[in-house]
Amino acid sequence: MSIEAPVGIVLVSHSGPVATAVAALAQGLAGGGGTAPVAAAGGTPDGGLGTSSELIAAAAASVDRGAGVAILVDLGSAVLTVKAMLAEGDELPPEARLVDAPFVEGAVAALVTASAGGDLDAVEAAASEAYQYRKQ
Repeated sequence: MSIEAPVGIVLVSHSGPVATAVAALAQGLAGGGGTAPVAAAGGTPDGGLGTSSELIAAAAASVDRGAGVAILVDLGSAVLTVKAMLAEGDELPPEARLVDAPFVEGAVAALVTASAGGDLDAVEAAASEAYQYRKQ
């Protein structure tokens, strides 16, 4: 894996503003030079709360550089929507993967790792390890 072909990150939330804010936070904390591509897919196409397979597919296509796409989701139907899209197999890039990780902490870890040139397995591991971060 090279920096020229980083893993893409897609953040799926029930809320467009939440997905956009988490993407901006991850980009800010990944800081420094350029970061791996990240896209927010939040809410419905009309701006409401929910999840949209159209928005998710568009976000995944926009970050796909051929090294895989890590998809992090917030809750409930976001998980089910991405799982259904992966099962159908024709709406997401071939190397797209649902990553089981906390949404905010996982997004930061995933983007930092992808920006450092980590492959899809490393990005998934870093995001999933965020479950271990204790706050007390």
